[in-house]
Amino acid sequence: MQLARCFFILFVFSANVLAQIQPPLPLPPIPTARQLAWHELEYYGFLHFTMNTFTDKEWGFGDESPALFNPTDFDANAIARIAKEVGMKGLILTAKHHDGFCLWPSQYTEHSVKNSLWKNGKGDVVKELAEACRRCGLKFGVYLSPWDRNHKDYGTPQYVEYYRNQLRELLTNYGEIFEVWHDGANGGDGFYGGARESRTIDRRTYYDWPTTWSLVRQLQPNAVIFSDVGPDIRWVGNENGYAGETCWAMYDPGGVNGDAPAPGYTRDKEGIEGHRDGKQWLPAECDVSIRPGWFYHANQDSLVKSPEKLFELYFQSVGRNGSLLLNVPPDRRGRWHENDVQALRGFKHLLDQTFARDLVAGAKVTASNVRGNDSRFAAQNMIDDKQETYWATDDSVTRASSVLTLPKAETFNCVRLQEHIALGQRVESFEVAQGDGNHWTIVASGTTIGHKRLLRFPSVTADKVRVTILQAKACPIISRIGIFNAP
Repeated sequence: MQLARCFFILFVFSANVLAQIQPPLPLPPIPTARQLAWHELEYYGFLHFTMNTFTDKEWGFGDESPALFNPTDFDANAIARIAKEVGMKGLILTAKHHDGFCLWPSQYTEHSVKNSLWKNGKGDVVKELAEACRRCGLKFGVYLSPWDRNHKDYGTPQYVEYYRNQLRELLTNYGEIFEVWHDGANGGDGFYGGARESRTIDRRTYYDWPTTWSLVRQLQPNAVIFSDVGPDIRWVGNENGYAGETCWAMYDPGGVNGDAPAPGYTRDKEGIEGHRDGKQWLPAECDVSIRPGWFYHANQDSLVKSPEKLFELYFQSVGRNGSLLLNVPPDRRGRWHENDVQALRGFKHLLDQTFARDLVAGAKVTASNVRGNDSRFAAQNMIDDKQETYWATDDSVTRASSVLTLPKAETFNCVRLQEHIALGQRVESFEVAQGDGNHWTIVASGTTIGHKRLLRFPSVTADKVRVTILQAKACPIISRIGIFNAP
């Protein structure tokens, strides 16, 4: 009887101890559900395709005849199939660029495909691409230029109403939208219904962006909104496809003169790194074109980025806590050019060669500190490939190491680290070393991690790898680690 009572007391005591070991508290700001879903996409495509494709321009003036838009063999299914094949998770279409020409038969303007020669004015590029994406299991997003060099009312309150009416068309007639893209180019010279003049607007106030964003929230609650100031994801501050070596998901955009920011009116270079103590979760999207220009130009067919260059950009965007938005412009047929497709397939081959085999499989993982010595937070969780499980330390521990012992010595030159960002971004610096348990050689180091950090280094061969979190804003929470041998 006495022994049974002791066992009962021990059981109650153990249960109480476990109950007291709580998961780490969130470190604000933290991502919303829609932002978390966006982080998982990582790599998706941009389609710059409109009147400029047929006039050989980058920015149309707005006076182009709709009759000029006439792709000879537009095939949305082919584009979507290839995008899926090469690893993209979605496509964003320039439904309307600065010239104001609409790729759908908008009821609010005559400057659209309904007055083109393509399909005798019965075509709808937005519809065909949205449906093709759904068939291929891809996400679909829309770019709607705030600037319109064609519309007679641009610069007046009537145009803002027009813009929202068109946004409403795109967000209600084409199924689920995963991203709504707002460009920062605003105002300048244009056709403007025949006025042929230059018009300027106050970028901070003219569009009344909060009202427009509330419309997006109402019609597409799961869509992320992109602009220089978010409110969901930010421009990285360059069009070269890279984030900073240090890249925080937190960012508080500021106006050019220290005043209120707006799309097209920010200290945009700060977007490259973000802000360590930012109060908003605004992760970076890294946009870049596979060609020198954003629209198709035949004289750039030989200037397509190589698979190796695209692979490098992947490490500098996705591998630095951002996403890669890769523009691949359809040609005048309405298809991706063969040179672009060849580069995309070569890029996918490099990704497959690198990440097909994770060398941590079967490894044993230990750590210098585990939160409450509780297996729910054990270092072994980092190799179970589940985002929701993680290694965490006690609240008072912001410097800690984990050691992976591989089943056998392996040659590797790449490491992947991921934080459990649902509870915030924490790590400020880390290093990776290889060795035999007694002697360690540092092979890579970095600052931020965030959703994903990828690092390459000269090839080494070892059966032990140590990852040390050198500094963190709060107890580190690492969800995944991977070790790879890149070609």
